[in-house]
Amino acid sequence: MKIKLVTKGLTAMVLIVLLSSCDKTKYDNQVSLPNTPVDYVNPYMGNISHMLVPTFPTIHLPNSMLRVYPERNDYTGDRLHGLPLIVTSHRGSSAFNLSPYRGSEFDLKPVLNYSYDQEKITPYSYQVYLDEQNISLDYGLSHQSGMYEISLEGDLKKDVFLILNSKNGFLQWDGTAFSGYQNLANNTKVFIYFKPEHLPKEVTVLKNGASISGHQTTGKNASLILKYAESIKKIAIQYGVSFISELQAKANMKREIEGKTLEKIQLLGKEIWNESLGKIQVKGGDIQDEHVFYTSLYRCFERPVCISEDGQYFSAFDGKVHQDNGRDFYTDDWIWDSYRAHHPLRVLIDPKKEQDILNSFILMSEQMDNFWLPTFPEITGDSRRMNSNHGVAAIIDGYRKGLTDFDLEAAYKAAKGAITQKTLAPWSGKPAGWLDSFYKEHGYIPALYPDEEETVEEVNHFEKRQPVAVSLGTAYDQWCLSQIAKELHKQNDYKAFLNASYNYRNLFNTQTLFFHPKDKEGKFIEPFDYVFSGGLGARNYYGENNAWTYRWDVQHNIADLINLMGGNESFISNLDAMFSEPMGKGKSQFYAQLPDQTGNVGQFSMANEPSLHIPYLYNYAGAPWKTQKRIHKLIHTWFRNDLMGVPGDEDGGGMSSFVVFSQLGFYPVTPGLPIYNIGSPFFEKSTIELENGKKFTIIAENYSMENKYIQSATLNGTPLNKAWFTHQELMQGGTLKLLMGSRANKTWGSNPAMVPPSAEPYIKTTKNEN
Repeated sequence: MKIKLVTKGLTAMVLIVLLSSCDKTKYDNQVSLPNTPVDYVNPYMGNISHMLVPTFPTIHLPNSMLRVYPERNDYTGDRLHGLPLIVTSHRGSSAFNLSPYRGSEFDLKPVLNYSYDQEKITPYSYQVYLDEQNISLDYGLSHQSGMYEISLEGDLKKDVFLILNSKNGFLQWDGTAFSGYQNLANNTKVFIYFKPEHLPKEVTVLKNGASISGHQTTGKNASLILKYAESIKKIAIQYGVSFISELQAKANMKREIEGKTLEKIQLLGKEIWNESLGKIQVKGGDIQDEHVFYTSLYRCFERPVCISEDGQYFSAFDGKVHQDNGRDFYTDDWIWDSYRAHHPLRVLIDPKKEQDILNSFILMSEQMDNFWLPTFPEITGDSRRMNSNHGVAAIIDGYRKGLTDFDLEAAYKAAKGAITQKTLAPWSGKPAGWLDSFYKEHGYIPALYPDEEETVEEVNHFEKRQPVAVSLGTAYDQWCLSQIAKELHKQNDYKAFLNASYNYRNLFNTQTLFFHPKDKEGKFIEPFDYVFSGGLGARNYYGENNAWTYRWDVQHNIADLINLMGGNESFISNLDAMFSEPMGKGKSQFYAQLPDQTGNVGQFSMANEPSLHIPYLYNYAGAPWKTQKRIHKLIHTWFRNDLMGVPGDEDGGGMSSFVVFSQLGFYPVTPGLPIYNIGSPFFEKSTIELENGKKFTIIAENYSMENKYIQSATLNGTPLNKAWFTHQELMQGGTLKLLMGSRANKTWGSNPAMVPPSAEPYIKTTKNEN
């Protein structure tokens, strides 16, 4: 029996209290009977990495400032590194740390490592038993504050200590509470106000392994020791965090959790999660698919984070505290990963939040030295990582889908500046230089030969030029710019950027049908291996992925890519070849060079964001049945309800949003075009609760895991013979009904006149027109 949370407020709280007593969810692939959406979530999914960084089991509320997870390398970690109090960046380590201890004062350290057992993690709570210490821990949190309950079991004839640590900062005790800060990067601090329910009998400073008198400490591993009586059985601690001040941290704690029990905090957290996850309801699929779906949806709420605190926020983009004027300010958004599906998903289920996020991008641009759109905005400012400037895609995609509560003109200026005034060189925030002038004149970034030395100042020497990846990514960004210019009636800019969006053609090798790096003289780099040329991560020419992935990196103009490849038959053949092309070397050699390109099916990599749209490209060539087949095989192979159930760096929603869309049965191949490609659903019925009060429902008649092929379709009762629909049709509400079968209907959606749309044709202009 499955009960969906459909009520709010007090009724929902009563329902949750009743259901929590019979929560039998397990995290071990056994059959379970979840009660509400959050009970399907398995934070342990993907906790062991296939190659690089694991997917951490984050405890947080949706898009909230306070995030924590157990500090260990991954699930196999045998020891916990203290107890975290806040993680300030996705995949980062905790800023403050708490270590309870029973034993000799001479064994104290700034952060203790623990043997542990009986760990249980939900999105809103954490429990663990420190078995060598006989200490049980229970944790709950709100958006900017949290609470630990520390229960001491067994022998009570040992001294009891709590160690509060700041890795690099300041801590002080005022007789009733602790406060302080930790220094982060870029003149940014995170502050804490930490109040124990039971006052310690003594507070000292931990210095060079010894306890010395004092109530404040500063520097690296600044640590204070709280000493309690031997007979104490439970210690409760409430704390608040802030990026503004200790006083604001205190205010955050008082506003959110003061006077509440831990149970109340956890129940409120569960209610908040059910409200967010309940915006999409699925049923009638395999229970493991439901776990994967809601776990993936939970991951999509980890980033970005709201850092507004009582109407103000600290911005590392200019080092100042600002009034938020009634609009939440968000940061920690790796846009290279998130523009593809994460932002489009939020447009559907959290449009007001998405508008605030886009507005935050504009504010960041205004606050930085140059009015350039951010690329990797974090708590500590814009780190300018990866390649291209894909924030422009999130802006036009949101605007085209009805999100207009932000300044499009300002967004355009910031995006245009980021693409035309900032260097296109990856991992760099420097002004445009020689490479950029070359791109503007010739329409591609020139490549170096393997033995040629880099001389361009703005190039990051580890990340290289990534000339093909940057050329293709910039062509897409320029298409997005052209579309904003079109909306703003800037005809000259529209024409110029639309034409520049065809620059990918300059690197297309008509002999091999790959995008191939060229030198500054316009000659293809030879000899060349499309699997292995390019060094570590193929960065000399591509970026993290090899030429097989970037062969399809023309999201805005699939129709033209089909033409370049010689038509539908050749295009489909080349797609098929990607999924069957062997690695070319043993796994150890392949992954030693291309560690990001895991989750392989042939040369296709399920583990990295540039691949996400590729399985849907069959729709553009009249073979949507192959998309239907691929999507089911890929997700069931690489996204599973187990410890290795995520194939690569998940990036806080960047990859999980692909799973959410795909399991629903559609996907936004081209952010900026308000359409969705139809794939193949994983559930009999999926319902999206839209903010306008309407519902969009996907019905898969005759669905089973074998019946993954669409036989026919209707949209609101009208026959649908194409493998796509518009955002406007979705927002009007209604039902997409798909009749499913175990054998492909190869004619459905195959009409060449009804393929998904692509970019406008190249515009011929005269020299003096622009």
